[in-house]
Amino acid sequence: MVRGPFQAALPRARCAGFLVIENVRQTYDGVEALRDVSLAVAPGEILCLLGASGCGKTTLLRLAAGVEAPSGGRILLDGVEVAGPTNFVPPEKRGVGLVFQDYALFPHMTVLENVMFGLRHLPQAQARELAMRGLARVALDHYADSYPQLLSGGEQQRVALARALAPRPSVILMDEPFSNLDQRLRESIREETMTLLREEGISAVVVTHDPEEAMHIADRIALMRKGEIVQTGTAEDLYFCPESLFAARFFCDLNELEAQAQGGEVITPLGTFAAPHIPDGPCVVCIRPQALLFDTDRGGIESTITARRFLGRVDRLRVKVPGIEQDVHARLRDARAFRPGQIVRLAVDARDVLVFPQRDHDKGKAGA
Repeated sequence: MVRGPFQAALPRARCAGFLVIENVRQTYDGVEALRDVSLAVAPGEILCLLGASGCGKTTLLRLAAGVEAPSGGRILLDGVEVAGPTNFVPPEKRGVGLVFQDYALFPHMTVLENVMFGLRHLPQAQARELAMRGLARVALDHYADSYPQLLSGGEQQRVALARALAPRPSVILMDEPFSNLDQRLRESIREETMTLLREEGISAVVVTHDPEEAMHIADRIALMRKGEIVQTGTAEDLYFCPESLFAARFFCDLNELEAQAQGGEVITPLGTFAAPHIPDGPCVVCIRPQALLFDTDRGGIESTITARRFLGRVDRLRVKVPGIEQDVHARLRDARAFRPGQIVRLAVDARDVLVFPQRDHDKGKAGA
């Protein structure tokens, strides 16, 4: 197998951990940060906690790590209660690794000393050997005697990862670990980190606010909103079968049209669409930008292009459609043939159309 910059093998984790969170609540000065959250992370699984800032992702991670105790509910690791009404196991005894957003490296310690920090229970020589092997695994053993502030952001992230993995945790918890890296470096470090975790068989919970990042790295995603988990599933589950308008909006820009559902279908200025599970009455029809088809031989609605913006891989078009007050947005690859003022015929790929009851529309507007 050809490896990237993460090379030498570390001792494997004791075993992949099974993390269970049951009906967890967390309150700060009477304000609920988490409400009745339940979640299970299977051994060897990489799960992403996804949501906007302030939705409770980091709070849940801190509870799992033992940095805080929950106000209610309980947390189990491999069947053992580590936090609950009558029990609390401190972080250092949970066998859990933690990587912070800012990496939290000690500036007065060398890179090697940082990685050795979680190995203080071992004899010095053994701790040094394990730490050096951990640094070699992330291709930074040649920086062992350097100080963290002399390293790049990507290198500091890899030191933080090596430090978290050195004690051979069964679960690793990562709080926005790639957000401080530039786009090019973020993608490569993210890929290498996830490859390492899977090779070592370590269960992981990764916090992110970026849906594309969650889809890149997660086996499963838990989407959070206002202290609650609103949907859990694979990337495909959440993208193709969102259970709410909030979930649909989180993964894609949408053209939203108010309509009336009747007899299992909805009629809009862009066509009639199936809505078999929507009760008769007001609803919201959501059309993804990529669903709009131009110059089709299937007829289509005569519409007018009002603007085009080149975005690199795609072009974003604004189109005026008769019967729709606001312009609809479309995304096309190589739309250089289109120009503002041009008349086109517009059709819709029904596979990228979602319909939600009007009451869900109101909930979807309720913020993060």
